[in-house]
Amino acid sequence: MSSKRPIAGYVDPNIPNPNGDGDAPIIIYGYTPTLALNILALILFALLLLFHIFRLYATRLYAFSTLLVFTTLCEIIGYIFRLRSSPPPVGNPYGVINFVVQYFFIVTAPVFLSAAIYTTLTSFIAALSNNDPNATKKLSPLGLSKKTILGIFITADIIATIVQIAGAALIGVSQSNRKSPVTANNILLAGLAFQVFTFLVFLILLFIFIRNSRKIMLSTSGGRGSVMRMYTIALVASSLLVYLRTCFRLAETSQGVGGYASSHEVFFGVLEFAPIVVAIGLLGWWHPGSLVGRKGLLSS
Repeated sequence: MSSKRPIAGYVDPNIPNPNGDGDAPIIIYGYTPTLALNILALILFALLLLFHIFRLYATRLYAFSTLLVFTTLCEIIGYIFRLRSSPPPVGNPYGVINFVVQYFFIVTAPVFLSAAIYTTLTSFIAALSNNDPNATKKLSPLGLSKKTILGIFITADIIATIVQIAGAALIGVSQSNRKSPVTANNILLAGLAFQVFTFLVFLILLFIFIRNSRKIMLSTSGGRGSVMRMYTIALVASSLLVYLRTCFRLAETSQGVGGYASSHEVFFGVLEFAPIVVAIGLLGWWHPGSLVGRKGLLSS
């Protein structure tokens, strides 16, 4: 009697499984990735990449812009492999390697985006306090230093991402070998739950900073205060979009492999792809380098 479990999962009735060495018996995505979404994503992320490269040279805010360039590059690579999972003749939706690689890069990309957001918060604190240690303590949430904020949240994101990638890779291996993906999915779920928690803590610190800096923004002359508020709104909006995306991933994974959210691409498009595109766009248009860059408003 065979020890392999019966096939459980999505099989596209219109696309025969090539049954190659690198193919799973099912489509691990839970659906066949559409060509249109992948092409749209590649076009938009390519445009955003060029936009942030331009911003990098225009503002010379190297750390922030480099992180956004890495974000868009990871998204582009991820969607190239999703494109390779599109229906034939373009791709093969049954290929395990395409699923694992696209997941790796699409999950890794927001780590760089989040790091850019953390960096922006610390830059705003430094600019508004004029790098005065006492003023920085009053402005910074809980009096945390720049190094502490960056160290805590970047480390947390790295740990969460490693756990998520390990879980996704194990799901791919389990499905390919017709074994239960429950344990692998629980690993993925743990990584996402940790990430949701730590980013929520960051959001709380961000709102504490806004409360602490409110008087300075209102009293700043020459229209600088209103400009600073607009850039802060963009930072908050981008942060909430990243958090929305992470919460979606947690909800999707909590339903298990083959759950409703994970088996309908519309949720991926609206709650993964769209929030990241908009967040990167917001941070490009209201680029913090215009405030705290070499010739920024708060640097002059």
